[in-house]
Amino acid sequence: MARLYGALFTLSFIWGLSFLFIKLLVVPLGAWGVVFGRCLFGTVILLLIIAFRKEWKGLKGLPVGMIILVSLLNNAIPWYLIALSETKITSSYASLINATTPIWTLIIGFLFFHNKLRLFQWLGIALGFFGIIILSGVDATNIKDQSIVGLFTMVGATLCYGSSTHLTKKYLSTVSITMISFSTLLVSAIISFIMVLITDGTIITMLLEPSIFGSLIGLGVFGSGIAYLLYYYCIQKGSPEFASLVTYLVPISALLWGAIVLNEDIHLSMITGFILILGGVYVSSKKPKEKNIRMSKTA
Repeated sequence: MARLYGALFTLSFIWGLSFLFIKLLVVPLGAWGVVFGRCLFGTVILLLIIAFRKEWKGLKGLPVGMIILVSLLNNAIPWYLIALSETKITSSYASLINATTPIWTLIIGFLFFHNKLRLFQWLGIALGFFGIIILSGVDATNIKDQSIVGLFTMVGATLCYGSSTHLTKKYLSTVSITMISFSTLLVSAIISFIMVLITDGTIITMLLEPSIFGSLIGLGVFGSGIAYLLYYYCIQKGSPEFASLVTYLVPISALLWGAIVLNEDIHLSMITGFILILGGVYVSSKKPKEKNIRMSKTA
């Protein structure tokens, strides 16, 4: 569990920084340009890792159909929807909606993957979500002013994430973490490249501009390549629900990066939200004791 929690917290710090990069890139590159850039740079860094480890054999026998489906649901579609939403709604509102991912993961697992839910899982989800509300500082007035398009694009992204984690756990559990990360990013890069050519192919020439190139290294190499090695590790060694809990920690990370990079203030409400979120993560991921499991089986 120590390694799992370490991976989860490291992932949250990386993805918290990714929100800053998306905000910087979505205006010059557009939504599909952001997706293509992060997929391309993520694919390149994972290709270098595979070459260094000499893991080429892992490419043989991959379940191509499921890789394509997971690529769409975990990378291409949700990343496009998130980039699009950040042109319509505030980042605090987007992070609040994104934090509903564990809820959708639980519901999708219950409805389509026959997963049983325990009471403390729901309690942990509720506790963490309440912390996110306090942390984001979003009130009824702010929500009323938000774009409906931005709302539904973010909800769509969370539904994609919730579905892809279960598909990965069920159908790709025998595939190495490196191969899942590389193959899904490669497929997503191809898909997003086609979409860029259809929408505005001229933005490809902008990828090498110094300011854009630097942000793409942060978003692609770390936010996509390295991050997805950690993400799929959390799914395979933990569970889809455990991996989805990173969305509770990302807003905390985003606030910390905002304070460091943009000199933003940290208020008491942020600390309160942080404590509630950590409590929610702990309660949601807590496993029942073996003794309790035996008693429930004999009851």
